[in-house]
Amino acid sequence: MPEEIIESFNVKRIGVLDEKGKVDESLMPSLSDEEIKRMYELLVLSRTFDRYALNLHAEGRLGTYASILGQEASQIGSAFALEKTDWVFPSFREMGVYITMGYPMYMLFQYWSGDERGIKPPDDLNIFPVCVPVGTQIPQAIGAAMGVKYKKDKKAVAAYFGDGGTSKGDFHEGLNMAGVFRLPVVFICQNNQWAISVPREKQSASKTLAQKSFAYGFEGIQVDGNDIFAVYKAAKEALDKAKRGEGPTLIECFTYRMSDHTTADDASRYRTKEEIAVWKPKDPILRLKLFMEKKGLWTEQYQKEVEDKAKAKVDEAVKMEEAIERPHPKDMFMHTYEKLTQRQMRQMKDL
Repeated sequence: MPEEIIESFNVKRIGVLDEKGKVDESLMPSLSDEEIKRMYELLVLSRTFDRYALNLHAEGRLGTYASILGQEASQIGSAFALEKTDWVFPSFREMGVYITMGYPMYMLFQYWSGDERGIKPPDDLNIFPVCVPVGTQIPQAIGAAMGVKYKKDKKAVAAYFGDGGTSKGDFHEGLNMAGVFRLPVVFICQNNQWAISVPREKQSASKTLAQKSFAYGFEGIQVDGNDIFAVYKAAKEALDKAKRGEGPTLIECFTYRMSDHTTADDASRYRTKEEIAVWKPKDPILRLKLFMEKKGLWTEQYQKEVEDKAKAKVDEAVKMEEAIERPHPKDMFMHTYEKLTQRQMRQMKDL
């Protein structure tokens, strides 16, 4: 029997802002008061969008929707570190990323209403459409990262996915290529503890998901995913590293999905109220609010202004979306091939 060799590795865990609003000053990233307030306003705006989406679904005005409740810091914190020139490959639960990057909210509502014209990215954003199949966006991100490296662009690629995505072959193939070619890509895993109804401990025997990167020759970091400063710090450092040509990073954002997997799910069938109660005090908006209050950046008047502004923006987005002329059923044939096939022509005629 050959001697077993295990290479040692160490997964760094970053936490900056605790549940009581206190920060570790030695780890606090460089952010102005205005940037901190902007982060808070994006958190509130994203949660407001999420609440409206759930209500619109309940009213039959929106289709199946994947809530981001509880995961806002993982999304806004990482997206805040991105530049508009970077390439972004989301999964299906990154509404906070889209909103932070400046994607029109009415188009997000348009997509979730069933109109796929809503995910045609604006020309000034390098963000790809919502990806519902689990993990398939990861190899696409690798292709973009290969292109960035060949062109020697000072850009980075960000690929978002959940803990369930780490069980897919696309994840391992993507990380393997990223390591071999030292690609400028940052993998951002939102470990929200549940892959639909499968708990984290039944998905992988690994102590962390971050450590999976070491098998492919690059660093993995775990961060408190409800700590917006920790997420921003990890993402900013990883993106800067990628742009310097120093290779990829895997960031595991340790967070929690407070809502159902989607509006087609009932999480009460597989998890307890006690489990959810443990995570409520860890709320990302609450802890940032406590920090800002200590710094004199938060007041009740400011809170009202932020909430009113967020509601007005989301209200306007809903009105804009619902005023759009509905797509014609024939569109499903018109944009599949360059020219209509004989079969499509017959199908259109039948329609």
